[in-house]
Amino acid sequence: PLPCAGGAMSAREAQPPPAAGAGPEPAERYEAVAPHWFYCKVTAGRERWVPFSAQDSERLEEAHGSGRDKEDVVVPTSGGRYDVHLKKRQRVAVYWEEEVSEVRRCTWFYKGDKDNKYVPYSETFSEELEEAYMVAVTLDEWKKKLESPSREIIILHNPKLMVHYHPAATSDDWGSTPTEQGRPRTVKRGVENIAAEIPNGEPLQIDHLVFVVHGIGPACDIRFRNIIQCVNDFRNVSLSMLQAHFRKAQEQQQIGRVEFLPVNWHSSLHSTGVDVDLERITLPSINRLRHFINDTILDVFFYNSSTYCQTVLDTVASEMNRLYQLFRQRNPLFKGGVSIAGHSLGSLILFDLLTNQKAGPEEGERGQEGPGAASDLRVTEEVIEALKKLDLSEYCGAFEKKMDPQAMFLCTDQNFKEMGIPLGPRMKILHYFNSQRETQVCHPHSSSLPRSPPGGLHRVSANYPQLDYKPTIFFAFGSPIGMFLTVRGVKRINPDYSLPTCRGFFNIFHPYDPVAYRIEPLIVPDLEFEPMLLPHHKGRKRMHLELKEGLTRMSVDLKNNLLGSLRVAWQSFTRAPLPAVEAAGPDAEPEAEASPEKPPDTKPEETPPAGKEEAALVNVGRLNGGRRIDYVLQEKPIESFNEYLFALQGHLCYWESEDTVLLVLKEIYQTQGITLDQPLPGSQ
Repeated sequence: PLPCAGGAMSAREAQPPPAAGAGPEPAERYEAVAPHWFYCKVTAGRERWVPFSAQDSERLEEAHGSGRDKEDVVVPTSGGRYDVHLKKRQRVAVYWEEEVSEVRRCTWFYKGDKDNKYVPYSETFSEELEEAYMVAVTLDEWKKKLESPSREIIILHNPKLMVHYHPAATSDDWGSTPTEQGRPRTVKRGVENIAAEIPNGEPLQIDHLVFVVHGIGPACDIRFRNIIQCVNDFRNVSLSMLQAHFRKAQEQQQIGRVEFLPVNWHSSLHSTGVDVDLERITLPSINRLRHFINDTILDVFFYNSSTYCQTVLDTVASEMNRLYQLFRQRNPLFKGGVSIAGHSLGSLILFDLLTNQKAGPEEGERGQEGPGAASDLRVTEEVIEALKKLDLSEYCGAFEKKMDPQAMFLCTDQNFKEMGIPLGPRMKILHYFNSQRETQVCHPHSSSLPRSPPGGLHRVSANYPQLDYKPTIFFAFGSPIGMFLTVRGVKRINPDYSLPTCRGFFNIFHPYDPVAYRIEPLIVPDLEFEPMLLPHHKGRKRMHLELKEGLTRMSVDLKNNLLGSLRVAWQSFTRAPLPAVEAAGPDAEPEAEASPEKPPDTKPEETPPAGKEEAALVNVGRLNGGRRIDYVLQEKPIESFNEYLFALQGHLCYWESEDTVLLVLKEIYQTQGITLDQPLPGSQ
C-alpha cells in the first residue's frame, strides 16, 4: 500500500491535475490492507503475539472470508497439533493440555512497552483505523486523531508516520481528557511493515510418527522448559535438517515430514497425592533444594518402587496409545510407521515396556496351542521335578495341568489341604517353595526367575501394559539403561536377543553426559571397542577433534621415533668395540638399524584405521538388527575445555542437537528406502 501511495503522489506532483480529474485520481491510490492471523502466547506472565505460518493464515482467512466464522468452525493449524475455533477466536492444543490462546485477525500494530515487538490492535479498533486511513488517503486529509478504547491517542500524520500516544495519566483531579503525553510509539499498517518472521508452514504429508517420553522432573532442558517446548525445538530442527539433507526427495515429493509428539507422565505421577506426603516429612532448611529433589530426583526412586512403578508404566503406555488413536483419527490417510524416543529415565521406561511386549495377536493365539502349550508343559515339569526331589511323586495328579512355580508360591496350607494332600507332604511342599522364593529374592540373577523376559533382562515386578502398535525404532537419548540393567543383576545380554515388537534400537549420548551409559559392552563383554562417532551434520569431523587426533598421532610418532633412535644408539655403542661385527657384513648393520625404526613408523599409521574398521564391524547381536547400538556425539570446541563444567549441559543438549536429529531422520527414512542427498563420512 505504501509504495503505491508514494508513487501516486510523485505522479501528481509531476503532472498538474486538471480540475475535472482531481477527484477520482486519489481514490485509486487506496488499497485494502492484507490481514494476517496471530495468536497470543503467554510466557512467565508476559504476552507475546506470534504470527501463524503463511499457510495457516491463508486457511484461516479463507474460512473467515466465506462467512463461516459466524459458525463454530474448527480450522487445524501448526501441522494439526492445534485447532483454531474461529467463532471464539481461540487456539486449542489437540494432543496435550495447554492454556487456550487468543487468536486475532491483525491489520494494525503498535510498538510494545517493554520491547520492540509490535502488538496488534483489536479487530474492532483496527477496522476504525483502516476506515480513517482510507478517508485520509482518498481525500488527502491527514493529521487524523483517533481515541482508542483505552483512551489512548493515535494520530495519522501521513502514510509513513503514524504515532500512538500513551497518556501519562488517564485523568487528573479536574477530569481532563487524555492528551499526547508520554513517549510516542510507532504505528504500522500491515504485517509486511513490522518485520515479523512468518514461517512458510510445515509439509502436509506425514511420513512417520515419533512419540517422545521425558525423563525426571517437569523441566527437560537447561532453560527449565517442559517436554512440549523441547519437542517443539526437536521438530523445528528436523524440518531444517530435511531441507538441508533430503532436498532431492522433497523436490521429487517422495517425503513430507516426521511428526514428533510429547508424552508426559510426570504430572500424573505427582497428582497421586505423593507430593503432600513428601511435604509432611521434608525438612524446612534449604527449602528450594529439597523441593527440587522432591520434584525431580525422586522420580528415579518412584520408578523403582513397586507401588509407583505401575503408575508410571500405565501412564506412559496409555498416553502413547491415546495419542496414537487420536492421531489416526485425525489423519485417516496416514500409512507410515511409528517409532518411540526416550530421554534419560524415559528411555528406561520405554525399554522395560518394549522388553515385555507380546510379539503379536496372531502369535499369541498360536501360542495357546503351540508354543504356549509347550511352555505350560515345561513349567508343569518343573513342578513335577520339585515333587520328585521331595519324594512326593504320588501327589502329582493332585495338581492342575497349568500349575506353575509362580502359582505354587501363592498357594497356602489350606489350598493344599483342599487338594487332599496330607499334613506332612503339605509342610514339605510349603517349605520347599518358600525357600525357593527367598533364594530368588536374594539372588535376582538366578536363571530360574519366573516371568523374566528372554535375554537375561530382569524386569521390575509390575503388570506391563501392551501398546497398540509395533514401534519401528527405539531411540534412547542420554540413557541410563545399561546402569539399571547392571544394578538389576544383568551380567550379559544374550546376543540373540531382540525386542519382541521393535526392530531397531539406538543408544545416543553426549561424551560428557553423566547419566548416559553404554549398552554394547553388556552384549560383547570380552571385547573393548569405542562407540560409533556420530557424524557432524555438516559432513565433517569438528576441527578441534581433528586437531586433537592429529596431535595424538604426532606425539605417538615422536615417541616411537625417539625410542627407535635411542635403541639404535644403544646398539651401536654396545657393538662398536667388536671388529668381528663390523666385518661380518656391511649390509647387516643397516638392516639391524632399520628394523627397530620400521615398526614405529608403520604402527601408528596402520593401527588406528584398522581399529576403527574392527569397531565398526564388531558383532553386537540382534538388538539392533546386527548393527551398532551405541552412538556418541561430538563435543563442541568450548565443551572440551572443561568436562565437568558442561556435564549438565551434555545431558540436556539433545533437543537442539542437529547431529541427533539427523541420525533419527536418517534411520527413519532408511526404512522407507530413502537416503541422504550425500552420505555423511563415518556413518554406517
